[in-house]
Amino acid sequence: MKASVAIQVLPKADSDEEVCRIVDEVIAYIKSTGLNYFVGPCETAIEGDDYNQLMEIVKNCQLVAIKAGAPSVSAYVKIGYRPNGEVLSIEKKTKKFHEN
Repeated sequence: MKASVAIQVLPKADSDEEVCRIVDEVIAYIKSTGLNYFVGPCETAIEGDDYNQLMEIVKNCQLVAIKAGAPSVSAYVKIGYRPNGEVLSIEKKTKKFHEN
């Protein structure tokens, strides 16, 4: 993988349940992209080879939150990009912490 992003979507909402509902819709969108992703408690990591595709996904996450009913949305994004190599994969970063 040449690029990875971690995105935390923070929709404005009236209740925790509404925040979760909106974030669930954003995660469903991320899943629909077909890219490898990992949902954590505070952010979702996504990885792929096409940097522009990942940036489009970051943009669309906010649009999905608005379409789901959030009057406004903030996002924190971390980007790792290595055009001439490989970034550390989600698996390499987390596997040792999820083994039984």
